[in-house]
Amino acid sequence: MGGATAVQLDRLEVRNCLDLLLHLPYRWQRRTHYQPLASLYRGQECLVLGRVASSQVLPTGRRSWEVRIADDTGMLTLRFFHHTHYQVRSVSPGDWMRCFGMVRPGLKGMEMIHPEYRVSRGESPPPPDETDAPIYPSTAGLSQKKISALVLQVLSTFDGEGWPEIKFDAPLDTKILEALRLLHQPPGETSDEQRKSARDRLAVEELTSHLVKSIEERRRLSHAQSIALPRERQLGRLMLRELGFPLTQAQSDALKIILPELERPHPMLRLLQGDVGSGKTVVAAFAALRAAENGHQAAFMAPTEMLAEQHFETFRRWLVAAGVRAALLTGAVTGKERKASLEAIRSGDARIVVGTHALFQKDVEFDSLALVIIDEQHRFGVYQRLALKSKGPQPHQLVMTATPIPRTLAMTMYAHMDHTVLGELPPGRTPVSTRLIDLQRREDLIRRVGETCRRDRQAYWVCTRIEEAEEEDLRDVQNTAKELCSRLQGIRIEALHGRMSASQKQELMEGFRSGEIRVLVATTVIEVGVDVPNASLMIIENPERLGLAQLHQLRGRVGRGTAASHCVLLHGEDLSDAAKRRLEALLESNDGFLLAERDLQLRGEGELTGTRQSGLAPYRVADLRRDAHLLEVAHATAKRLGEDELESAAMLERIWVREVSDVSTV
Repeated sequence: MGGATAVQLDRLEVRNCLDLLLHLPYRWQRRTHYQPLASLYRGQECLVLGRVASSQVLPTGRRSWEVRIADDTGMLTLRFFHHTHYQVRSVSPGDWMRCFGMVRPGLKGMEMIHPEYRVSRGESPPPPDETDAPIYPSTAGLSQKKISALVLQVLSTFDGEGWPEIKFDAPLDTKILEALRLLHQPPGETSDEQRKSARDRLAVEELTSHLVKSIEERRRLSHAQSIALPRERQLGRLMLRELGFPLTQAQSDALKIILPELERPHPMLRLLQGDVGSGKTVVAAFAALRAAENGHQAAFMAPTEMLAEQHFETFRRWLVAAGVRAALLTGAVTGKERKASLEAIRSGDARIVVGTHALFQKDVEFDSLALVIIDEQHRFGVYQRLALKSKGPQPHQLVMTATPIPRTLAMTMYAHMDHTVLGELPPGRTPVSTRLIDLQRREDLIRRVGETCRRDRQAYWVCTRIEEAEEEDLRDVQNTAKELCSRLQGIRIEALHGRMSASQKQELMEGFRSGEIRVLVATTVIEVGVDVPNASLMIIENPERLGLAQLHQLRGRVGRGTAASHCVLLHGEDLSDAAKRRLEALLESNDGFLLAERDLQLRGEGELTGTRQSGLAPYRVADLRRDAHLLEVAHATAKRLGEDELESAAMLERIWVREVSDVSTV
């Protein structure tokens, strides 16, 4: 293939023949029979055939080329706003015209705009295709025709050699070659159930391969050497007095598991799951302090600069009594300040280092890194943390997530890790009341924001866009902030979004935290980590655009103090059935783990086909939410392969598990 094609395929992460075979269609077009013209309906995507009745270029109005075709049942208009003289001359009355496109109402009945078409002459009409047409994820300059031709070229020579014969429980006993052909070149009348069965066969094999990799990783870590961190100077007691609040039973139980694990000379690798506001940061601080009191270092990596800065201030406040220095390192830390932080990290003067993934860039040298804490793991990717060992001996690792994960998914995403769940909220937290209202009541909501501020409370107003867009009728941060400022005079209202500099975001958050700013209009940049106990009202505009887990995270920004707190979902007029079910689930529960299970039920195959979950393991075919029903089989197969069929396990791993780049390069 040419150099340009190779570059285009590389954008799709297709770099060899195997990648091409596993670059699966996300939908199929039914082109194995012609649809009678009289039966067409609005929104239908179909293949039609007719003889050309007329062909003319219309000069009035918006210039277009109009072709009318007819069959035994009726007529259809084909309209082209972009055309050439050659195209017009190539079509004559009486020609057969085979077309594929979307049907819509027009001035002369049903019509297709810019359909794919093929012209032929003679008495015999051209036949329909023998197979359905696959539609692949693509990129600029790479047509569906080109991708299909490349895939079929590889598929025609592929005989399954080099692919291990893995035995799965029925009905997952389809041969790989058969599954690939059914997906890339499906015969006419292939059912959705047949396609699902073929995709399941590939997905279960991919899940199995990643689980085999996880089993190997866990086995390797169990024999690796790490720095033992025994109890030394009792600095934890000093910090406990500085906190100003008692630990919950769940936090105490988690520390009884984590701290003894740190005492062992083998690396701890533990996932700490906790719902919004459950106090994971406190547990992490005690673990970090254990490294510091032993004369070693702990690195705390947060997903955003704003969150890293907030954690840094929190850690610095808690660690004062213990006499432990913390340092901050993010992309916004530059010049002399960055140089000072790098030197403090290199010399070991900074025992606890807080930052973003900038912590693991090549110029960052730790004196003695013993513990790595990663906050919101799903935002970095499951395997990126494996690169951290380059910063010193194999460190202990504590991975935290505030996104509750159903047990079946956690077993796969984090199969190589031990799990601890914080299932209890700190005392004094008030449950958040959630309401769903439509845009017609927006005026009432603005008045309610004013009343909240006059009661000396604060509010968030979340929009899904930063600025106005012509193609979408959605409220944006900038215009919403202007509107609220004009309507609620005397109340300081500011806008916050991801395009701002780190210093701007930090300044606004400090103003909101201090109470100077009463209303913060923001994007979902405030989704994680923002902690302002005085904020008691959260308004989310167009919540139907967000996922259930993300909505739950946003709701968790309020209810952090003792005042009654409320979350209002301000939705658009036309909600899909799926959106209604998602929003209703949020009304029914404040439990993130129950909502995660509900999310798993709601987000079925139709909604997820062709997508990848951001930050999850780099699967090509499998989707953890959609394929939860395959995990039990995958776990059993991976265990068998890892124990008894090592050669097949290695072959499977070579096929499916991609190498992940070092975190310092992302």
